[in-house]
This record gives sequence, C-alpha cells and structure tokens, in this order.
Amino acid sequence: MNTRRHLFIAALLVVAAARLAPPARSTIPESLTDEQFWTLSSDLSEPGGTFRSENLLSNERLIQHVIPDLMRQVAPGRVYLGVGPEQNFTYIAALKPSIAFIVDIRRGNLQLHLMYKALFELSADRPEFVSRLFSRSRPASLSSTAPVTEIFNAIVPVEPDAKVFFENLQAIRRLLTRVRYLPLTPEDLQGIETIYQTFYSYGPSIHYRASFGVGAHFPTYVELMTGTDADRMTRSFLASHEAFSFVKELHAKNLLIPVVGDFAGPRALRAIGRYLKEREAIVGAFYLSNVEQYLGREGRWGLFCGNVSSLPLDDASQFIRSVRDGTYGRGLGLSSETGKMLVETRTCPS
Repeated sequence: MNTRRHLFIAALLVVAAARLAPPARSTIPESLTDEQFWTLSSDLSEPGGTFRSENLLSNERLIQHVIPDLMRQVAPGRVYLGVGPEQNFTYIAALKPSIAFIVDIRRGNLQLHLMYKALFELSADRPEFVSRLFSRSRPASLSSTAPVTEIFNAIVPVEPDAKVFFENLQAIRRLLTRVRYLPLTPEDLQGIETIYQTFYSYGPSIHYRASFGVGAHFPTYVELMTGTDADRMTRSFLASHEAFSFVKELHAKNLLIPVVGDFAGPRALRAIGRYLKEREAIVGAFYLSNVEQYLGREGRWGLFCGNVSSLPLDDASQFIRSVRDGTYGRGLGLSSETGKMLVETRTCPS
C-alpha cells in the first residue's frame, strides 16, 4: 500500500469518546510568582536523563487531527499534562487549561521551554514571535491578524541576522534572569543558547532531526504550524492571534511549568498528582506522544501505570497518543506520513 493511501486510511482513530464535563472546582492559583514558578518546577523534577534524540520540535504531522474531538470532550479550565516541545502549545491553545505541566526526561526540554517562555513574553504578536524565534527582521507589512501562511511566506525569505540573534539572546537571558529572577545555572544558560542557535542556523525549515543534520522526510516548523485538522482547519498555536495570546498569557502568569521527569520515575508524575489533588484539580488531557512504547521495551510499563493512577482523573480525562499500525510498541512512532493520533479515556491499555 503506498504511503499516501496509508495516510488517508489511517489518518485518525478516536475511541471511547467521553461526555463534556464541567470544570472541577479547583483552587489552582490565578498566577504564580517567579519564585513559586521556579520552586514548583524544581520540586517536581527528577534528575535529568537521556532520550534517543534531542527533540527540538515535533515530528507528528497529524497532531491537529484530534483537536476537534478533544474540544468536545475536555472542558476549559482543567489541567493539561504533556511531553516534548512545541506541539503542547497547540493542544494548550485549543483546550485552554488553568495550568499546564510539560514533563520530559531531558533537561534540554526544560531549557527549550524556558527559551519559549521568554520569546512569548517578549513578543507582542505572532509575527514578532516568529521573527524572534528565527532571528530575522520582521517585515513591516505584517499585521498581528495576518494568517499564519502569510506570516511564514513573508518571514521565510528574510535572511537570518547575526546582530538580531545576539540582541534576542541577550533579551532572553535578561527576561529569565533579571525580570523573572530565575536562578539558572551556567549549564542551563548555555543549553538555552545552543538551542536558540539551532533555530537561528536552520530557520523555519528546522525539523525533528535538524540538530543531527539528517532527516529530510520530517515536517518542518512551517509545515507543522500551517498544518490542519481532518477538516482542513488550521489549529496550531500560531494559527490565530487568539491561540497565540492564550499561550502567551499562560506564560505571563507562570502557569506553564516545565518539569524534568521520567514517566516511569519515582517522583515527577506522582508529585504533580499530589499538587493537583491538594487543589481539587482534574487532568483534562495528557499528551503522551509515543513514550509508552519505550517504557514497554524497557520493562517499566507497570511503573508508568502506577504513576498515572496517582493522577486526579475522571471519565472525561483524555490521553493523546501517537501510534503506528494500531499499536503502542512498534515502529518509531508518528515520524512522517504514516501513523495516526489517538484519543482515549483508558488509563493503561492491555
């Protein structure tokens, strides 16, 4: 079966749709101080580990296909959990949680999200954000309400500017350390610089394997941001001023919290669960990507299930998975044209 036909047949699978439940009566704070933000991130975190690649952006082309179903099933104001880089912003913009935790075994992912935090807070709108992310001057003609395709069509041809890069890098450091007063280590600052340098070097054509110099078949940043759901509606966090503004506001309130943690580890997920239960908050959606397949291979599936059981869940809680050929443990996950995204209410499938 050719790839395009496989994509058409296996584009989306949604099972066990849940009713739309009202938001829980949680006591999640409306905002966190800078000290509370950093303390919470640090206290929830585990020692950093490694993964098979340093994911600077998603490799999942079909991430937006499940958004309409998620929006029908998950009420705004709940809690969002996720893993990995920017695809979380797209789900957050659609689901509008009261607080979000991004849990990843790699310290580099926390550094990536701190870079994003600074860029969101520094940028007034989407054209400025994209210009800053890729160290390119913003075309004067771009308005804050421009369609996302127009934004990238205007910015992609602009040459990257080393002066703009260093000015933005200093602004990122200043916001994180002198405005937010986050006690970042020299290693964290260097990690942020290295990540930002990669976005500068590759530009909007950056893809999942860009930091390794290979992987032409993976979607670029432009393709991910201008992708659509199954009804051809663009739903990325850069698709509209409203979507961008919601994520920006969550960052401004310090309510998008990166955590270093292993899904099967002893602390991160359980500590998040305790924090949420103390505040009577319910997880609305948990984006897992295809992390489960690695846990299964390593014989740590039971530990992961135990951690998930410690989270505050109900019948409307949804899990978002990247799968291939209807399985959780085969293949490399959703890496290019094949595969699908899956939404489920089940906690740990057999």
